[in-house]
Amino acid sequence: MITGLATLTLSAYTNNIISRPMNSITSDSTRSSVYGFTVNSLDGTPVSLENYRGKFIVVLNVASECGYTPQYADWEKFYNENKEHVVVLGFPCNDFGGQEPGSAAEIGAFCQKNYGVTFPMFEKVAVKGAAKSPLYQWLTDPAQNGWNSQEPSWNFCKYLINEKGELTQFFASKVKPDNVEFLKALGL
Repeated sequence: MITGLATLTLSAYTNNIISRPMNSITSDSTRSSVYGFTVNSLDGTPVSLENYRGKFIVVLNVASECGYTPQYADWEKFYNENKEHVVVLGFPCNDFGGQEPGSAAEIGAFCQKNYGVTFPMFEKVAVKGAAKSPLYQWLTDPAQNGWNSQEPSWNFCKYLINEKGELTQFFASKVKPDNVEFLKALGL
């Protein structure tokens, strides 16, 4: 439970936007697909996002020491129930309050021990600022993704990518997989 100063800090950084759907994708020829990215898994193995073509992709920026960390269990359950059509991708980040200080091995051990995480987890990345990873640059640059400029406002923000590799929706930290808008965006 978050109390006192931590509550104020969380409130100051948490975006009040629960969901931000695309209005329309621009026809800008510079827009690329998510499938052009290769990211490193927690063990350092390169993984092409092309591997997830034909599935919905939920991109989460995660942290082990956050008030939203228990969402690991929610997303793991959702992944196991829907992995035929949806993949959840976890990207640890230390951008919000230093809440993901661990190494890749420590993050993996924490996720397995505490939440039994089996959805794909990747190396720690920056999700905002000058050091922002290429994937998060794509997720937050309308010239690249066709419409969205919303950066994560805290840990456990979600980006939804459709089966064609197009970014379709942004969801704030407090949105869990049982959220009506989230399920509707997936057609569930």
